[in-house]
Amino acid sequence: MQFSAPLKSNSKKVMLLGSGELGKEVAIEAQRLGLEVVAVDRYQNAPAHHVAHRSYVVNMQDKDALLEIIYREKPDYILPEIEAISIDALFAAEDKGYNVIPNASAVSKTMNRKNIRTFAAETLGLHTGPYEFVTTLEGLREASARMGYPCVIKPVMSSSGHGQSVLKSAEDVEQSWEIAKEARGDASELIVEAFVDFDYEITMLTARNGSETVFCEPIGHEQRDGDYVFSWQPMQMSAVAKQKSEEMAKAITDGLGGRGLFGVELFIKGDEVYFSEVSPRPHDTGMVTLITQSQSEFALHLRAVLGLPLGFTFYGDGASAAYKTDMSHSNAPVINVDESLFTDNSFVRVFGKPDAHKGRRLAVALVFDEVEAALEKSRELIEGIKDN
Repeated sequence: MQFSAPLKSNSKKVMLLGSGELGKEVAIEAQRLGLEVVAVDRYQNAPAHHVAHRSYVVNMQDKDALLEIIYREKPDYILPEIEAISIDALFAAEDKGYNVIPNASAVSKTMNRKNIRTFAAETLGLHTGPYEFVTTLEGLREASARMGYPCVIKPVMSSSGHGQSVLKSAEDVEQSWEIAKEARGDASELIVEAFVDFDYEITMLTARNGSETVFCEPIGHEQRDGDYVFSWQPMQMSAVAKQKSEEMAKAITDGLGGRGLFGVELFIKGDEVYFSEVSPRPHDTGMVTLITQSQSEFALHLRAVLGLPLGFTFYGDGASAAYKTDMSHSNAPVINVDESLFTDNSFVRVFGKPDAHKGRRLAVALVFDEVEAALEKSRELIEGIKDN
């Protein structure tokens, strides 16, 4: 375990359990509100470590190690920012009176696709596509045949699309089984989802501060291999579908309870809305709010946690594009951006990760413009990035 020396402070303290690029923005917003920030992650010099008051490096799935840090620091708020984390540590901390955001039960449900899918569909009665859970290769073979092809295969616990695949035929079953084993998390059980014939998918960012619930404009996004590549705001959709999306987002977040911002993922087919997943924290597709709103998703998250008013102004259309490296770096990669691509309504934010592997997200391009133009410009920006 590694940590920096403590500071004397009378301010309230937040502890980030997970310190990647999203955690870095949360840390910055926390400091803007006068909070002391402690950032914890499994590797040294994670992005949020660069801006936190103190940082720790620890096995995030080691209950005792996490609790040791929590009891040492005594944070006012514990903000889990990743899925691969010891849920037992969160329940133990909550039992000791610590404030886990939004609460340990919500984190437990949402970090496991089996828990959240059964909670949404069977407890809350939300509209979802057909699904089954399997634990063996033969079970996968049988369930996928019942679901029909194509179908979607996901480990019940993973992050950033790791281990996820689209199963297109019976001949691909073994390949999907092997892909699932690459997940970050628990691949001992898989969810097999019937392929929903949706028109598009959205993220409905939903913030709760204990007295009100607010929604950001719906965010459209494109994923590849289960991971976000492009997002834009707002997603054009019918008034009926938007209202249903907000109602579904409120139902799931009310069911989970607590305060903070939630990223609710939904499939849309005409005016019909299907629940997909929910994250009890800022969402990667929501990075577009860094340029489209007066209060980004990260600012709204902290304001909701503190019980502050959640009003904000939506400035207008925008898009984001993730830059992923094609190289591997054992040392901090140097990011070079073609400055000739910049205009007065676009910029790139580099995350500052200490190393990289092929496909790792290292930066994001943000453009404020009408959606189609913003998407085109964001593509140009990431194509103009080089790392070495």
